Amino acid sequence: MTRQPLRLAILEAVSVLEEAGVPSPRVDAELLAAHLLGIERTRLGLVPLVDPAMVDAYRAMIAQRAKRIPLQYITGSTGMGEIDIEVGPGVFVPRPETELLLAWALAYLEGLQEHPPVVLDLCTGSGALALAVAHARPDAVVHAVELEPHALAWARRNAERCAAAGDTPILLHQGDVTDRNLLTSLEGRVDIVVSNPPYIPEGTDLPPEVIEHDPHSALFGGPDGLSVIKPMVSNIARWLRIGGAVGVEHDDTNGAQVAELFAQRRVFGDVTEHPDLAGRPRFVVARRVPTDVEARRGGSQGGTGV
Repeated sequence: MTRQPLRLAILEAVSVLEEAGVPSPRVDAELLAAHLLGIERTRLGLVPLVDPAMVDAYRAMIAQRAKRIPLQYITGSTGMGEIDIEVGPGVFVPRPETELLLAWALAYLEGLQEHPPVVLDLCTGSGALALAVAHARPDAVVHAVELEPHALAWARRNAERCAAAGDTPILLHQGDVTDRNLLTSLEGRVDIVVSNPPYIPEGTDLPPEVIEHDPHSALFGGPDGLSVIKPMVSNIARWLRIGGAVGVEHDDTNGAQVAELFAQRRVFGDVTEHPDLAGRPRFVVARRVPTDVEARRGGSQGGTGV
C-alpha cells in the first residue's frame, strides 16, 4: 500500500480541529501525531511518509479530539515535573500552572536537608504533585489525600507504576481534607503542605474539555470557590510543624481572599501571593509560625522562609 505524507495528514487534522473550535489545533494535531508515532513533537519533520494504517489511527484520534475530549484522555497521560502521570475519565487532568506550585515546593525542600522531609498533598487527584515531589526528593515521606474513589484509583495506579520504576512509594489516604479528624497522627509533623483543591466558583463558564470531562467535585469550590479552602486552612495549621510551609493553588479571581484566610490566622506568617506565567494570581504560600504560647514553650523554629 502506498505510504502517505505525514505533513498532509497533519494539515487535514488541523483543519478538522479548527472547525471543531479546539483552542490550539496545530499544537494538538502535532502532539497526537507524535504520540501515535512514539516520537518527540520536534522530530515530526524527520518522518516524511507514514503507512495508511497510521493515518487511519491518527484520523480516529483527531475525531475524538474534535469532540472536545481532552487531549490527555486520548494520549492517556500528562506530565508533572520530571514524570508522566496516567489520566483518564474520572480524574482531574493536572494543568501546566500547577508546575509553578511544584517548583516552589521543591525549592522550599532544598532548604530541608537535615532530616527526611514530611510532605502532605491535599486533594491529590491523579497523585501528580505527590509523585513528582517523591521523584525529586526520594528521601521525603510523602502523604497524599483524596476523597473521590475514582480519582483515588488513578492515584493508586500511578503510585504503583512510579514505585515499580524505582521511585519512593507514597502513602495514599482516602479522606475529606476539611475533616477535623483527618490524619491526627500527622499533627505538628508536616514540613510542607501542597494542594490543588477544587477552587472554581460555581457557574463559571468553562470549555467543553473541562466541564464535560473533569469531575465536577474536582473543579468547583462553592459559590466563591473557597468552600474547600476555607475549612482546609485550619487543618493545615494543625498538620504543619513550626517553621513548615504551605502552598495552595486557587482561582485567579480570589487570590487576595485566599491570602487573607492565612493572614488572619496568628499561626501563619510570610503570606505571599504568587502569579502564574500570564501574571494572574495562582497560588498562595505561608509559613507556620509559633503563637505566643508556643514561643514561651520553646517551640522549634525549623524550616526555611517562604
